[in-house]
Amino acid sequence: MTSFTYCRSSASPPTPPAASARLPDMQELLAFLQDPELVARFQRRCGLYLAEGLIRDHGKTRPANGAPITGEKTLGHMDGSWDHQDGNFNYRYKQDSVPVEDCRKPRYEVRNWLLHYLFLLSAGLGHEVFYITCLPWIHWNLDPFLCRRLVNMWTIVMYIGQVMKDLLKLPRPPSPPVVKLETRVDAEYGLPSTHAMAATAISFTLLLSAPSRVQFCFQIGLLIAATTSSLVSLSRLYTGMHSVLDVVCGVLITAVLILLTYPYWESFDSFQLTSPLSPIIALSLLLFLSYTYPELDYYSTTRGDTTTILGVCAGCSVGYWVNAQLGHTFEPQGLLPVPLPTLTALSVARSAGRSLVGVATLVGTRQIVKKLSLDLLYSWYNVLKTDPNARRRKEIEVPSKFVTYTAVGLVNSILVNRLFVLLGLL
Repeated sequence: MTSFTYCRSSASPPTPPAASARLPDMQELLAFLQDPELVARFQRRCGLYLAEGLIRDHGKTRPANGAPITGEKTLGHMDGSWDHQDGNFNYRYKQDSVPVEDCRKPRYEVRNWLLHYLFLLSAGLGHEVFYITCLPWIHWNLDPFLCRRLVNMWTIVMYIGQVMKDLLKLPRPPSPPVVKLETRVDAEYGLPSTHAMAATAISFTLLLSAPSRVQFCFQIGLLIAATTSSLVSLSRLYTGMHSVLDVVCGVLITAVLILLTYPYWESFDSFQLTSPLSPIIALSLLLFLSYTYPELDYYSTTRGDTTTILGVCAGCSVGYWVNAQLGHTFEPQGLLPVPLPTLTALSVARSAGRSLVGVATLVGTRQIVKKLSLDLLYSWYNVLKTDPNARRRKEIEVPSKFVTYTAVGLVNSILVNRLFVLLGLL
């Protein structure tokens, strides 16, 4: 009878890699997602190219024929590497030489005009002109409740996103290799993308809030929300203003904020409308956040934009509280959810009339209060109106923008609907 002996190998089984050994892979992934070449490739796939004649070769930008460039200017692009000795991932800048004329004016070629205009339109959904028209439109034509909920979540995600930008201080993708189609916010930092945050917050807050108020097909609403937020996010890559990492982080941060705050939405609504402390807290807290916004070594539009958002929220919050105390909220009456309004020639005409009157009222309010507040602050601080940097001073920019957009929020929430009643538009 043959016997078999089973011998156990003296060699120990391979041990899984330590967590610290896997860190470089994660850091390499983050560096890859932040690589400007990834954004440039997306732009080229969509038909957007740097002007022909410029190529990028080993960190240098030169004409295609290799001739020397006169009057160069250095720009940096982000690079990084994993330091195995100290266990840290180190970011650094590499200098690129680009012609001065190319720094002053973007030179690019569009080969797909359909995508070009689609992404430019989508990018516009994150600008002030959209906020001052779309959010009030929901108030005027659908339900003030939904507008209030959207303004609250929009303010939370935008404030957190803007503060994160100026604390993390991660740069936007450089040009070249990226084509930059926007210049106003180029001095801001990149991560996270507040366009992606705002689009995701508005789309999915509306989707989650609307079923209790309006009858609609949830699947169609989900498709619209996902499409809108995706287009806005991709537009930030197409315009060259954000890296893939900026956009992904913006969407994920917003998703987390929605999940964390969703259980408390109803409780906050009740406090906002009924508590006598609501207007006091709204004005004082949001003004405090405006003044304590993180300071930078140079001027950036983030502080002013954030103060604008906080001012709108303060004005709307106080306005909705006033409406609740007066007992006239202009919200749908009867059994909820109500059917969507029937589209008729008369309803479309009234909606268009409300939109025109409403936008004109808000823009007029903005212009009047802005001028009055600036004139008063210039006089108070003895500043010349012709000084181009006067508006950038904290003691002028913050109170001017906060007062201006608080007035816009108050007018939108309190006065505009009453104006519609006088004009027979409701």
